[in-house]
Amino acid sequence: MNARVRTASALLLLLAPWCLTDCAVGPAYERPAVESAPAYKEADGWKVAEPSDAALHGNWWELFGDPQLNALEEQVNVSNQNIAAAFAGFMQARAVVKEARSQYFPTLTVSPSVSRTRSSANLAAGTTVSTTGTGGATGGTAAVAGSSGRVFNDFDLPFDASWTPDLWGRVRNTVKGDVAAAQASAADLENTRLTAQAELAVDYYELRTQDTLKQLLDQTVVAYQESLELTKAQYETGIGTDEAVAQAEIQLKSTQAQDTNLGIARAQYEHAIALLVGQPASAFSIPAEPLKASPPAIPLGVPSQLLERRPDVAASERLMAQANAQIGIAKAAYFPTLTLSAAGGFESASVSDWLTWPSRFWSVGPTLAETLFDAGLRRATVQQFQAAYDQTAATYRQTVLTAFQQVEDNLAGLRLLSIQLQQQDDAVASSQRFLNIATDRYKLGLDPYLDVITAQTAFLSNQQTAVTLRMQQLTDSVQLIEALGGGWNAGQLPSQPDIAHATPTRTP
Repeated sequence: MNARVRTASALLLLLAPWCLTDCAVGPAYERPAVESAPAYKEADGWKVAEPSDAALHGNWWELFGDPQLNALEEQVNVSNQNIAAAFAGFMQARAVVKEARSQYFPTLTVSPSVSRTRSSANLAAGTTVSTTGTGGATGGTAAVAGSSGRVFNDFDLPFDASWTPDLWGRVRNTVKGDVAAAQASAADLENTRLTAQAELAVDYYELRTQDTLKQLLDQTVVAYQESLELTKAQYETGIGTDEAVAQAEIQLKSTQAQDTNLGIARAQYEHAIALLVGQPASAFSIPAEPLKASPPAIPLGVPSQLLERRPDVAASERLMAQANAQIGIAKAAYFPTLTLSAAGGFESASVSDWLTWPSRFWSVGPTLAETLFDAGLRRATVQQFQAAYDQTAATYRQTVLTAFQQVEDNLAGLRLLSIQLQQQDDAVASSQRFLNIATDRYKLGLDPYLDVITAQTAFLSNQQTAVTLRMQQLTDSVQLIEALGGGWNAGQLPSQPDIAHATPTRTP
């Protein structure tokens, strides 16, 4: 090997490790600050969990104390296809990190070949022909003696190695960006999981509300049937009127129609739950049971904790880190690229001496490439990724603000619903009293049956409203837990070593 080549190669090999640690270009990443209040404004007056339960846990639905809901939520974790698809997306992002890390290392290829060649009979004596193997490595040349065509063999075993040192951090920034993207994908997976869990809980309480309304209307139909029998008896004895009988029949039939109609909504909620737990709607059913749960005390924490507890916020922040790394990748294009390459192997016209020492060949040397003119392409690329980073930063801040809004919305809803429900219970009690008075006066013949119908309608309406408000309390509680992140935190995101080396066999 030429002494200058050896000296240059040795110098480059000595400088490469230093450049790998100190020559990276691109801006250092810092998460932008987001203003947050010291406490939630709407939390005043809302029952908060005791200090012993100061944080939500992963199985947050257990706060509601419903075994049926617990069993369904476990099925969501295992069988929900949206979660399975999100996990597959995370695995793809993880594989991309491994692809990027492979650029740290040299590439070694081998392309053995065997050929039998006939030279042209019209070549002059002493003309040389290439004996390069089919693999593409430089094999050598052979002299063609005489004017007639010559047949000869070529046995070639070439090895090629090349390595592009990461002098300016292009590979490091690529790996950083891909790791951030994989972490964002992991956060998206958790967000998909949380969304499915919350949707299931909401649908479950909607279904139980339909069961409660069904129970209420069944009881009401029985009461209206008794009222109809009463009006018929009074009509037959000459005390009542046929008009009262007709009014009672209308009241009964319309309520029966409402009772029957409840089955439509219940069936739809049951089918929605089947979809969430990954089962065919045709083979899935939930036994009817009235709503019994009450809103649990929910630990809130402080607004600043949302930055670590919401998976969608974490995903947005990781995408911002990825965009920052891409700026470094774009800036690395301003600097030259060094490639160290080597080729060698064995080549012979005879298989007997193919792998002998005299059959060896080799070449080695560095290549330096630099773009001298690109009409502003690199500058425009850097500007593009800087703008992309600004976009992700704005999206991150918007995601955080939306998180604050959702928590405050649900806190306000729960606080005001507790007051409204107390008022509604008072309205139910008053309408019950009104119905009792109207029924007694009708029986005494003091008032027409229309007054009873008015009282019955008011009583049923107020009862239905109370059931709906209780359902709203529960669904708002679920949505508050979802807005708080469901017990997740950013510390559960996989680290770079986890992404690069671990091999998960199930959803993380």
